[in-house]
Amino acid sequence: KMEFTINRDIFLKALGHANGIIEKKTTLPILSNILIEAKDSKIKITATDLDIIYFEEILPKELKKEGSTTTSSSILYDILRKLKPNAKVELSLQNPNKIKLVSENAKFNLLCLPSDNFPLPDEGINQESFEVSPQKLLKLLHKTKISISNDETRHYLNGIYLHKTKLENKSFLCGVATDSHRLSSSSLEIDPKINIEPIILPKKTIFQLIFLLEQSSSTIKISNNKSKIKFEINASVLISKVIDGRFPDYSKVIPKNNDKILQIKLDEFRNSIERVATVSSDRTKGLKMTISKDGVQLSVNNPNSGEGIENINAKFNSNDLNISFNSRYLTDIASQIENEFIVINLKDANSPVLINDFSDKNSFYVVMPMKIWFILQKDDIRLLLFFSLSNHLIPMKI
Repeated sequence: KMEFTINRDIFLKALGHANGIIEKKTTLPILSNILIEAKDSKIKITATDLDIIYFEEILPKELKKEGSTTTSSSILYDILRKLKPNAKVELSLQNPNKIKLVSENAKFNLLCLPSDNFPLPDEGINQESFEVSPQKLLKLLHKTKISISNDETRHYLNGIYLHKTKLENKSFLCGVATDSHRLSSSSLEIDPKINIEPIILPKKTIFQLIFLLEQSSSTIKISNNKSKIKFEINASVLISKVIDGRFPDYSKVIPKNNDKILQIKLDEFRNSIERVATVSSDRTKGLKMTISKDGVQLSVNNPNSGEGIENINAKFNSNDLNISFNSRYLTDIASQIENEFIVINLKDANSPVLINDFSDKNSFYVVMPMKIWFILQKDDIRLLLFFSLSNHLIPMKI
């Protein structure tokens, strides 16, 4: 017969964290529920979708009777959201199928399912944990997630490949993502003695982890094996299955001899792309870059709506070059660059380019250019058949 009182804000924050795990449409009704356990002067809440399990411990104002139950996460969250800030919330289990919630003049009776039916995936990971800064891990996830693939047929690209790398006697936790047209990589330095199994972190876990890290300032503990990874943040724990599959050998697609260097002021570049791309509702259409010694002309041509052209200043150490890109790829990368300049290392119009950030030596981006054909019909009728193909960085079959 569980009974406790708790501060509304504390309960709401914890439920907000757990709510992101719960699938809106599920064939198992209990997976829509949150497990609430009152024990040892603490309230523990747990959510799972069977692939991810999240639990967090919070302190009640008063724990009158220990016990446990499960109730609808979304309804409970919604009620708490609509109560007054810092209100006192009383919860008491009336019977195995009903829990009463009282706060000031409001009273709710919510349906429950017994906690015995709640699936608790095994959370054991034998590997030793290691600690990283939440800000550094957050940066790594933000910089790599822009290149995650949405192609379900190649599920091993639907996440971030986390693995340990070594460079010049230093060890790094490295994250890489690619959708086969672009690739992003970011690393953070770790102790050489740290062990981490190479794994592919799923997209849902990444976004849940980002949400938790954005609200945390204390160090985060990580431990993993070949099938699971565990993140411990303050009084909360996130355990996730990893993607079963082999990530391609991405080192083969990182350009080594791109000696044509283009340097552009980041804000000017990003704003200019946004302006010229306005003529095309489909951002996957090509952005043409006409590069010369001291400037770049950016242009987007859409046969249905017109053309946008803009010239910006730049430094280029080679002869004139024309190259085209998916404009969305460039704006995604620009959003993650920390320096005031973006540095694009080119080879020719058809080879992948390497993009560096002078303010973050541990991150880089690779993008394939697009091939763009304009087919002009005869008799001076300018019927522009415009189509584009972005070459593949990673071969379709590996």
